[in-house]
Amino acid sequence: MMAKKRVPGKAKKIKPKPRVHKDLEGLEVSIDTFGEIRSNMNIEKINEFLNLNVDDKKLLEREETEARKKREKEEKLKNKKK
Repeated sequence: MMAKKRVPGKAKKIKPKPRVHKDLEGLEVSIDTFGEIRSNMNIEKINEFLNLNVDDKKLLEREETEARKKREKEEKLKNKKK
């Protein structure tokens, strides 16, 4: 088997590191050969950051649904009294 020849003038592309929030600076995440997520930062610290900075869509949808049901119930009671 022959080794691949390098093309002169063609260097490896170096990927720039992505911009991250200052609280997560230095975070590196990778997936190993078994499909497990590997990180150089404690998962508890990552979860704390997410809880403070990211809205949970499922919770928002649940709250909106409950508020809508409450309004509908109040409207039915109002209409019943008329």
